[in-house]
Amino acid sequence: MGLTVKRVLIVKTSSMGDVIHTLPAVTDAVQMVPGVHFDWLIEKPFAEIPAWHTAVESIITCEVRRWRQQIIATVRNGVWRKFINKLGQREYDLIIDAQGLVKSALLSRFARGLRHGFDADSARESWASRFYHYRHNVPRHIHAVQRLRQLFACSLGYQVPTGLPHYGVARDRLPQSAFADQAYLVFLHGTTWPTKHWPVSHWQRLARIVVDRGFKVYLPWGNINEYQRAKAIARVCRNVNVLPRLSLAEVAATLSGAKACVAVDTGLGHLAAALAVPTVSLYGPTNPILTGAVGVNQAHLAADFACAPCLQRECRYQGVAQVKPACFNTVSADKVWATVASLMIAPGVSEVALCDSKEKVMVDVESSN
Repeated sequence: MGLTVKRVLIVKTSSMGDVIHTLPAVTDAVQMVPGVHFDWLIEKPFAEIPAWHTAVESIITCEVRRWRQQIIATVRNGVWRKFINKLGQREYDLIIDAQGLVKSALLSRFARGLRHGFDADSARESWASRFYHYRHNVPRHIHAVQRLRQLFACSLGYQVPTGLPHYGVARDRLPQSAFADQAYLVFLHGTTWPTKHWPVSHWQRLARIVVDRGFKVYLPWGNINEYQRAKAIARVCRNVNVLPRLSLAEVAATLSGAKACVAVDTGLGHLAAALAVPTVSLYGPTNPILTGAVGVNQAHLAADFACAPCLQRECRYQGVAQVKPACFNTVSADKVWATVASLMIAPGVSEVALCDSKEKVMVDVESSN
């Protein structure tokens, strides 16, 4: 099949991390299927991301979240009809629903072409598989990036290339970093679940360490709560700077110029991985084995705590704890800095153990050349 396929539509509408997870599969396909080109159906807030990959030619945006809240208005004002017409303009050799949800499967039906997706045992919502012409079994227990690489390989008829994933982000499609002449780190402190937040006191301690080593720190933010947290972190010492509100491309540009990054479990952490920025990602309630940032010079520092990973949005620990969530008491600023330093100074380590119990820092590194 791979030798005859020329035009493919990817249906992967959200979220940021999920969209970034799909990029390595696109890179694989370009390598394995000569002459293949991709269009991408995606939610409007994330439309910049696939445009950074050179193999993606056309971006078709949707706003399903907003449309569901304004169904009557969306139909009456012609927005839905315009979207359907846009989606149906081109005949595709095949369509890959990389989301595995009923909503994405339904959207794929409005495009013209043979539909591929996960089978009922593999999809996030098993009913989605009923809408595909071809259904592929992909293990659920492996990392999301590898699942998508396998889905694309099954759909397009090739073996998944070996080695670390390559995201294919063309840096010349990003704006230039405003701090290109500086030595700085970026702290990605904002995330969704309350339990994913590393304590502010830990960020403050880390900021002091980083500044004492001669680096500046930059703090992006995306909403008022993140802005207030950034101000609290920056308050502790000089050379810790709260950035103005940035577009996604501007955040990417800032990340691309950083010496390193420290991130909680957030979509922007996956963006740092896609840009091959040395990054230490912090995990308390979530499991990096399934959704952790992967790529060149990426490290996972997970909590060493009895109930972690709990996969809970609210901390239910009833014991005495110095910080909340309690599991992050085991992920100190000093441990984080030791891991950051190992990525910046001594690349090539495959695994770094930072304690003598079950806690380990998983580091995936290879030469970026």
